[in-house]
Amino acid sequence: MGWNEPPDGNKDKDPWGNRGKNDGPPDLNEIIEKMQKGLGGMFGGGRPTRIDGNNSMFPVVVGILLLIAWILYDVTYFIDSQERGAVLRLGAHVETLQPGINFRLPRPIETVIVTNVGRVQRLTHRATMLTQDENIVDLEVAVKWKIKEDPSAFLFNVVMPIATLQQVTESAVREVIGKSKLDYVMTDGRAEIAQKQLDLMRQVLDEEYEIGIYIENVEMLSIKPPEQVKAAFDDAIKAREDEQRYVNEAKAYQNEIVPVARGAAARVREESNGYKARVISKAEGEASRFEQLLTEYERAPEVTRERLYLDAIESVFSNSNKVFIDNDNGNSLMYLPIDKLIEQKRNNSSRIPTSEFNELPSSVTSSLEDARQKFDSRIRGAR
Repeated sequence: MGWNEPPDGNKDKDPWGNRGKNDGPPDLNEIIEKMQKGLGGMFGGGRPTRIDGNNSMFPVVVGILLLIAWILYDVTYFIDSQERGAVLRLGAHVETLQPGINFRLPRPIETVIVTNVGRVQRLTHRATMLTQDENIVDLEVAVKWKIKEDPSAFLFNVVMPIATLQQVTESAVREVIGKSKLDYVMTDGRAEIAQKQLDLMRQVLDEEYEIGIYIENVEMLSIKPPEQVKAAFDDAIKAREDEQRYVNEAKAYQNEIVPVARGAAARVREESNGYKARVISKAEGEASRFEQLLTEYERAPEVTRERLYLDAIESVFSNSNKVFIDNDNGNSLMYLPIDKLIEQKRNNSSRIPTSEFNELPSSVTSSLEDARQKFDSRIRGAR
């Protein structure tokens, strides 16, 4: 027995009880008849009717199938990742659809408005405005914006949200420019002015209008004077540039002179500090020497006076090569060869002994003695 032959010899059926090849697929008429029976049972219909090319029920069935397909299409919504769907039920907003496949009631019961919330849009505004110092400027402002995640505020809070955005942009620009001076607007204030406009627009749109728009950026594209005063304005700009150039040259000169002056001042301070240290050291040395001399004088007054006298005479005579001494006993002047004595001292490498002065003439000796007495009297007066 072959594989396709059942045990009872019925070759029209396979071992699983299915129909043979001669039966073929189910007939469309059978499907329609079953649908008609079901519909007839519901609505009290009569006899089923077979469908063929000449039957008048064929367009009705096709219409029903198309209606079912349209309803399935109408209740299914495919929301993209950058889109959101606002659901209106009989005209009232009830829900916001998130990205993915969503099923809702068919129209007109529910309507879905799909809105792109990820696309950044650009709005450009041109205007002629008056600054705080009563100057006129032509400017162009670019605003980048997009709809917020929940599009219901954008769709239902304001009738014309884009027109409202344009009006808010113009109002914010006029307010910020009207509180700024021309030089500030034309030079260093562009970035700060744009930021002030951005903050003001966000505040108005979010707190007052609740328009559902998010402002990403505000950019000042161009700021220029009107054509009627362009020549005068160019002259003013040139003067401002000259001023800046002079300021830069002055700063360069300052950077060149100030270090030199500071160096000279530092050198003078160092020299004064050195002189100060030198004078202080010399004074301290003189004071120390005087204290030591005082100690020696207290120990041996006569010897110390003699030494002081000799040192004083030596210091006086060492600055002169020729000394003339007036003799009180006569009209003649005595000549003292100091240079010879100094040379003799250098050759002997010792101090001139007192005996050498004793060998001088009597007139010289008496004059030296008078000088020594005067010196002693000064020393006593100091004590």
